[in-house]
Amino acid sequence: MEFFKACGKIKHMENNTNTKNTPKDFFLHLLNITTFYIAVINFITLFIQYINALFPDLLNFYYTGMTNAVRLSMSILLISVPVYILTSWMLGKDLKEDPNRREFGLRKWLIYLTLFVAAITIIIDLIILVNNFLSGELTTQFFLKIFIVLAVAVSVFGYYIWDLKRKDRETSKLPKRFAWVLSLVVLASIVLGFFIVGTPADQRDRRFDEDRVSDLQVLQSQIVNYWGQKDVLPDELKKLENSISGYMVPEDPETKQPYEYRVIDNLTFELCATFKTSSDDFGVASMQVDPYLYRGISSSQNWEHEEGRTCFERIIDPELYKSASEGVQAERLMY
Repeated sequence: MEFFKACGKIKHMENNTNTKNTPKDFFLHLLNITTFYIAVINFITLFIQYINALFPDLLNFYYTGMTNAVRLSMSILLISVPVYILTSWMLGKDLKEDPNRREFGLRKWLIYLTLFVAAITIIIDLIILVNNFLSGELTTQFFLKIFIVLAVAVSVFGYYIWDLKRKDRETSKLPKRFAWVLSLVVLASIVLGFFIVGTPADQRDRRFDEDRVSDLQVLQSQIVNYWGQKDVLPDELKKLENSISGYMVPEDPETKQPYEYRVIDNLTFELCATFKTSSDDFGVASMQVDPYLYRGISSSQNWEHEEGRTCFERIIDPELYKSASEGVQAERLMY
């Protein structure tokens, strides 16, 4: 009897030694949990931005900020979710080979830490959403965002609590199904973003057009200033260049061709550029509200344009701009 007891103790010690935490376990568990945090937070952020785009609030909407947030969240999901699924598969493979690893203290601590961080994240999101609602956010927006946050919360807590308590540790196919569902949901979410804010090519074209509008605004300002100083419009844009201030006439950011400029009369001039998009073309979101809301800070209503060549005619008000110019000159003389 004593011999068999001694053999049992030795075998128990060998099992404990074989199932001891290793640096590999720590690396895989920590990477798995970290990518999970990142994926959950950005999944919620992505859908909140989608809701903002589809149901824009007239009091609080900024198209460029929304698209930047969507692009960042999509990029993070494209990287973090595959890493999370890969590390989950590697951990599942180790658990299948040695079921005792499921009882690792490290694994349980990290899972409960995951639930804690997820709970704090969701609570903070709910607090922000309720605060926005009390500040006058649209009711439809509020309820859709609450639904997204609660749906993610139920999914996260339900899966991990089940994983901690499940008995069919070797036979359950739920983790594999969860990985497939997660992959399909993330892929569908990213594809949905292309319909709402446009494809990467669309975004590139819009950014070029934003630069064109910004260049035309600067040119307009320089032309009006030139007129204010010399009482005549420049006959060509090169006249605006100044070696002292360092100002150089901008060119089209994509084609590197000069912008078109034409003097119509003593007080009227025209600036033209060729745009890749229309001011009203902002995907599905643009159907919901006045397109003016979808511009960046650098744009305004008097720079609305269609796709292709668009010209902007400007008429200088002598009383308005001359008095402003004289005021600047008087101020300079004082110093």
